[in-house]
Amino acid sequence: MEWIVSLLSTLGIFAAALLILVFFHELGHFLAAKLFGMRVERFSLGFPPRIWGFQKGETDYCIGATPLGGYVKISGMIDESMDDDYLDEEPKPWEYRSKPVWQRIIVITAGVIFNMILAVAIYAGLAFSNGETKVKLDSVDSIYVAENSLAAQVGFQSGDKLIGVNGEEVPYFQDLFSPNRMMASSLSYMVMRNGKQVTIPVADSLLDEIGKQGLVTLNNAMPSVPITQVQPGEPADRAGIQQGDLITAINGEQVGYLQELISRITSSTDSITVTVNRSGTTHEFTLMPNEDNKLGIGFNPDPEEYFAVERFQYGLLESMDFGLQRTNETVSGIMGGFSKMFSGEISVRDNLGGPVAIANVTKQATDAGGFIGFWNITAFLSITLAIMNILPIPVLDGGHLMFLIYEGITRREPSPKVRMALQQIGFLLIIALFIFVTFNDILRQFG
Repeated sequence: MEWIVSLLSTLGIFAAALLILVFFHELGHFLAAKLFGMRVERFSLGFPPRIWGFQKGETDYCIGATPLGGYVKISGMIDESMDDDYLDEEPKPWEYRSKPVWQRIIVITAGVIFNMILAVAIYAGLAFSNGETKVKLDSVDSIYVAENSLAAQVGFQSGDKLIGVNGEEVPYFQDLFSPNRMMASSLSYMVMRNGKQVTIPVADSLLDEIGKQGLVTLNNAMPSVPITQVQPGEPADRAGIQQGDLITAINGEQVGYLQELISRITSSTDSITVTVNRSGTTHEFTLMPNEDNKLGIGFNPDPEEYFAVERFQYGLLESMDFGLQRTNETVSGIMGGFSKMFSGEISVRDNLGGPVAIANVTKQATDAGGFIGFWNITAFLSITLAIMNILPIPVLDGGHLMFLIYEGITRREPSPKVRMALQQIGFLLIIALFIFVTFNDILRQFG
């Protein structure tokens, strides 16, 4: 029963995000077409068959049974419907084909533009309503790196102090892992190690795993903190460990980091001796971790107690500037990711996601960040949709734009037969890509 609730929740959150993205994309086409006096025959969320709608004026506003997308049907335009009955007639003043090239270019690109505007508006809205919280990097003294961890494979060592990325010192911890920096042509980190500055280049072969697991988080820098939860009946509770105890050593070896503590406990295969500080007094407990190599204790550290945190509150204009900057960074990161996929530096199979992956990521972001998480991932997906749509593939907006640029340069409209043929090829390519990414999602999920 629980998995059914989880599935329905995932589908519901994904559907909400998709509805927002598609609506704004198609609204861009719709408003631009209306601006230039073009007749819009249909505004559809979802693809045919039509399951519900209403007629207002010349436009049928409807919902289609196939929910993965939508479209605006403009009179006199060869689109997804492949309708060419009008080609034997003289162009009408309200038709797409009768308008100047520059107007048609605006109509075609308006969907992508509206997706970008939506992303800017979401990021700006979040900045205006919630501000931003950043951890000052100079307050993060050092990090813990477990043996054989991904961070260790990259070249980090316990005790390293992070100071910069890609040859640039940065003021905040979050700056180290921004999308545009992570997807730069080459990735490297700067650390202070034993009083000397060391540059750690990140091998391209590790980028896929970094994308899946992440690299270094504030948890790596978090010192050992007091226990906030002791589960009744578990090994720690039976041994007498209490909430508020601070674990200082495992098997007589000092532990300085929370991640180090967790790593030592979970890697134990035998009984362990835990040394704790309780109100200034030292106590030792010998206990056997349960079958999951856990003691039944929990931690809930507040970063503001251990690191210098800076809060930013933004006014309306500042929020808009923040939204533009955040959108620009996200675009750079996504484009960098595509570039690395096309060059073979990172795996297409591991990094190209379809509807299943997108639904899962949307659910995870919402679970982790609530309202803010949902809107952050929606903004990210809006930018991704815009970039994908502007690719020069017939049937996508970029394909239509390609035809218009050709017409603008040559002063000659491409043959309708050629456009129809290329549209059909593009449609088949999109279907093939959709099938590939969907099966790829399923294999990654259950394989």
